[in-house]
Amino acid sequence: MKIEVLRIGQRLVRDDRVTTHVALVARAFGASKILMTEVNPEIKDTITGVNQTWGGDFRVEMIDGWRQVLAEKKKDGYAVAHLSMYGQKIGDVQEKMGAEERLLVVVGAEKVPREVYEMADYNVAAGSQPHSEVSALAVLLDRVQQGAQFDRSFSGAKRRIIPSENGKSVEQD
Repeated sequence: MKIEVLRIGQRLVRDDRVTTHVALVARAFGASKILMTEVNPEIKDTITGVNQTWGGDFRVEMIDGWRQVLAEKKKDGYAVAHLSMYGQKIGDVQEKMGAEERLLVVVGAEKVPREVYEMADYNVAAGSQPHSEVSALAVLLDRVQQGAQFDRSFSGAKRRIIPSENGKSVEQD
């Protein structure tokens, strides 16, 4: 399955850290790219640095507007999953989403326009209580891939964590 994440909007200054964490979760949990609007360009530099140290080819793409991207992705065969605590329970749609060949996950920062709900193939809730979009993204990506994302290796890594029962073990090139 090819997975990309579309981050819509950003509350200035306040969301720099959250948007960075959305990108880090997308990368670590199996997405190949994040597309972002209205974002601090330093976030792209941060993710590039993570790739250089920890490997992989996760990409950050800056976009001008989400509407065109969403329409193009749908035309290219992507199913669109919009994360919303008002959506369907993830347990009710995770199997169907997991069967998609291409999935674009929309993660909003502020109030998401109604148009996103209407364009989405899935409006998905990781829970029906207020929570972080970072945690919702992690839950969705884990559910649709059934944990397989944790078996991936990241090519070109200068550092790799060696699982350990006690302590920290990091292999470095």
